[in-house]
Parts: sequence; structure tokens; C-alpha cells
Amino acid sequence: MSSKKSTDLQPQDQVPTDWPARYQALALESRHPLLKAFYQAGCVSADTPMSDVPLIAMDFETTGLDANQHSIVSVGLVPFTLKGIQLGRARHWVVRPKLPLHQTSIEIHGITHSDIDDAPDMSEILDEMFSMLNGRIPVVHYRDIERRFLDVALKWRLGEGIRFPVLDTMAIEAHLHPNRRPTRWQQWMGKKPVSIRLADSRGRYGLPHYAAHNALMDAAATAELLQAQIHHHFSPDTPIGDLWL
Repeated sequence: MSSKKSTDLQPQDQVPTDWPARYQALALESRHPLLKAFYQAGCVSADTPMSDVPLIAMDFETTGLDANQHSIVSVGLVPFTLKGIQLGRARHWVVRPKLPLHQTSIEIHGITHSDIDDAPDMSEILDEMFSMLNGRIPVVHYRDIERRFLDVALKWRLGEGIRFPVLDTMAIEAHLHPNRRPTRWQQWMGKKPVSIRLADSRGRYGLPHYAAHNALMDAAATAELLQAQIHHHFSPDTPIGDLWL
């Protein structure tokens, strides 16, 4: 893909969701005040240029990868736009999971049983979380974690889930590197696979290395990565509808 070209990430056979209209419908359907207010805050239209979109990088650390069998243990939120990252308004919480910690997850994110003993349940931080999320488009690196885990977490606590668009920096990297997995012949010839993990993706843009598996650091890293992706491969004028999922 040539530099500064706007390319739609939606599969050719998929009709993109009209998110502003979807939010209006969900505002009428939702029963819980937090979710009703979230949808009433609205969603930018698909033709809004990226330079005008209020964004929020979101990252969760979890006890595993299955939202139905594992739980969120920390949340990182970083508001930003293409022009700047608002670190002074960033927030990080360690929360008590509904399901038990496993040793394998402790080894990844470093959050131990003693860290969560006095931590709040996620229900206790939802007011502040939503005060940051309302009116912004979430940016994540691998949407199957943040979107699925938040949906399940809210179903457990509020009795209903959530729907929202995301900008997925991993999906953008996958789109930019469609041939990232070399064939056996290419491997034999020495071609290496292209990693779309967060740290490796950042490295391709010359962004600094950050310690991984901290929700706040990973959220900030994801915000910087999106800024770099837009600068190198798209444009501030790219409509958000070309990139959201």
C-alpha cells in the first residue's frame, strides 16, 4: 500500500456498521444509566477525519485469554488525539477479578494475589471509566481482548453488555503486512515472518521500547502506535470509517 493512501479495513463482503445510528438505537434499548449515558454521548460519523476524532487508548490485563473463563485484573485508559497524548488525564486501576488468578497470568503481568486483596471490584470504577470513555473512540491492540472482556464484565455487573467501534492497531498492522507469514520456500530462502505484536509493531516506526504487560504503559504505547500508523500510511484527513471495526 502506498504512503498516505486511505484504505478501508472492512472486508469486502461486510456492510460497515452505522455506529451513530446504532448508538441512538442502543440508547433507547439500554436499561442501565451508565450505558444509556454512554450511547447518548454519541459517536462521530464515519466521514469524520481522523484529525477531528477524540480517541482513548484502552488496555486490559487479564487472568487469561477467554472472556468467559477469565477476568480483568487491571485497566489502563489514555485519552488522546492525533495531535497529542493526554498523559495527565490517563488512569490505571488494579481490580479484583471475579475468577481466580492463575500462576501463568501472574508471570505475565506481575499482578499478584496481594495486589488484588484490597483492590476494588470493577463495578467500583465504572463511573470514572465511563466518564473517560463517553464520546471517545477506543483504540486497542487486538480487539478480541478489550471488546470481549468489557462486554462480559458489564454483563456480570450491570446485567447487559456493550457495543462500540474500535480502532485496532494490530488489525491495521495485519492489513499493512498481508504476506507477513512466509511460505516454506520463503522460509528456506531466509525470509522471516513479520510480527504484529505491539512491541514489534512499534519498532518498525522507531518508537521506543516500553515494558510490556502493564495496562497503562500498553495503552500509551498503543496510542503512540496509532499516531505513527496514521502519519506513515494514512493521513489526518482519512475518514475514521475507513479504519474502525
